[in-house]
Amino acid sequence: MTEIPEERQAAALRAVAEAGRRRAELLEQAEKVLTEEIRPRAVEAARLGAGRNRIRELARVGPQVLYRWLEAEGLPVRDKRPKGSKNDS
Repeated sequence: MTEIPEERQAAALRAVAEAGRRRAELLEQAEKVLTEEIRPRAVEAARLGAGRNRIRELARVGPQVLYRWLEAEGLPVRDKRPKGSKNDS
């Protein structure tokens, strides 16, 4: 029996679609954990005086994400230093 290339292509595309579906599902779960669990706990830790670098480290988020959360909750956030500026006083 002769194998038809289109059948192999269709099988490969089905495998891609399945992997893409699983990835989308996992990303949705991760986003839910981020917004419903990590964000409120990170904000609470900041309110209690925990170091922001430590919060970011443990939450595994970048500074922009953490500071956006804190700002949205009304916590004080320093303005970002202009690019190329030095920390010299």
